[in-house]
Amino acid sequence: MNDADIRFYLSLLWRRAPWLILVATSVAAVGIAVAFLLPPVYRAGTKILVEAPQIPSDLARSTVPADPWQQVQIIQQKLTTRENLLDFARRLHIYGGKAAGLSDDEIVDDMRARTTIEQIEATGPEQGGASIFSVAFDARRPELAARVANEFADVILDKNVSLRTDRASDTMQFFTREVARLGDELTSIEAGILKFKNANENALPDSIDFRRTQQSNQQERLLLLEREETALRTRRMNLLRAFEATGRVASSGPLSPDQQTLEDLNRTLSSQLVLFSQNSPNIVALRARIDALKNSIKERQGQEGPDSAGPSEMDIQMSEIDDRLKAIADERKSVTANLAELEKSIAATPANETALSAMERNRQNIQAQYNIAVAKLAEASTGKQIEANAKGSRLSVVEAASPPDKPIRPHRLRIAALSLLAGIGAAAGLFVLLEMLNSSIRRPKDLTDLLDAQPLATIPYIHANADMRWWRPGTAVGSLAMASLVLLVAADRVMPLGTLLGRVAGMFGYNPTM
Repeated sequence: MNDADIRFYLSLLWRRAPWLILVATSVAAVGIAVAFLLPPVYRAGTKILVEAPQIPSDLARSTVPADPWQQVQIIQQKLTTRENLLDFARRLHIYGGKAAGLSDDEIVDDMRARTTIEQIEATGPEQGGASIFSVAFDARRPELAARVANEFADVILDKNVSLRTDRASDTMQFFTREVARLGDELTSIEAGILKFKNANENALPDSIDFRRTQQSNQQERLLLLEREETALRTRRMNLLRAFEATGRVASSGPLSPDQQTLEDLNRTLSSQLVLFSQNSPNIVALRARIDALKNSIKERQGQEGPDSAGPSEMDIQMSEIDDRLKAIADERKSVTANLAELEKSIAATPANETALSAMERNRQNIQAQYNIAVAKLAEASTGKQIEANAKGSRLSVVEAASPPDKPIRPHRLRIAALSLLAGIGAAAGLFVLLEMLNSSIRRPKDLTDLLDAQPLATIPYIHANADMRWWRPGTAVGSLAMASLVLLVAADRVMPLGTLLGRVAGMFGYNPTM
């Protein structure tokens, strides 16, 4: 771009200066009017302090979570429900008579947009563990903003108390049911263990050592009985051999035929016992004959009187030996039966020990859960008492909302400055647009470019006085100003100016609250 082009565009800018000034001033005037006609919005806020528990947590701990921001977020979600917001709007007359022209959805959306809950300060445990939150509300009237903010703060405090007490009560009820359930399971398992022990009382693992000791003693006793039986049989055989050698064994007189027969039968019995067992049919029959013969001799002696000869010494010794052998046989049978029972119970002990260990392990697990549940129930009971007496973490109002003195928006000077910049930009845009749309020949260079040849000379267009009168800056500006005034009056008849400004502001994201 050379100096001629610069001079050309400067001349165009000077020629179109009235129109550009008119556009810039019009846009700036509209922006400034909007800035000063928009309704003010006031914000009132209440500061809420989250206090630390009054009872040290190492002594008694509350069962309610102590995260203050989480509590405030939960309360905020419950506070900003559709039903609660509609109730606030109607009860506090936030929209006044204009509420009839708004739908419920519009009221709910506007209430949520105008309500602000945020954390403004937080301190760590070294500063006392407290946090501060702000509850603010925007309104066109300062007293309305303060009244609604205080109402929100009261509801938040009430809901916080209700939330904490309900949680503490629910926690205690849960652990109460858990303790009852585990107690029933523990009772059932203990009853099953007792029934199993009663059914297997002779084969329990805790008495295995005693039964093994009994088994060892019974085996030793059986061995002693066998030795004693052998000794008695040897003694009996020696008696019979002595009788055979001498014909008597310290007898008090001659033997009768029955006595001699009895001696023969006893001798035969002694020899047969070496070959056969006690339960052998021959031994049993032989014993029966000996017993019958003994009874016959006794009856005969009883009939002969006291002077008759009594039983011989051999008969007495043989009778003692036979009685002892019979007692040994009975005792051996009892010991053998006891050993069989002990072996059976010892063999069944490992399986019973496995089953009992499983039941005991299950009981220990349930017992551990029961102990934990009882401890948790005690903590829940303590936590409930803490919340019921308001000794735990709680919310309190540090600073109530008061009617503000200054609005928070609109930023009138900022809007006015932006309007001025927008007017300048609109004027520059109009200048560029006119240049892009104008394709006429206005300077020698345009003619040279069109003809693709250098002309000999160029004569500029000479305006007449009549033509110049319409292009005077004062006349053009006055005409456009009059036209703009006529358009504003006509637009105000169709739509009120305040409503128009509100809609225009809404298009740019500004919410002129009521």
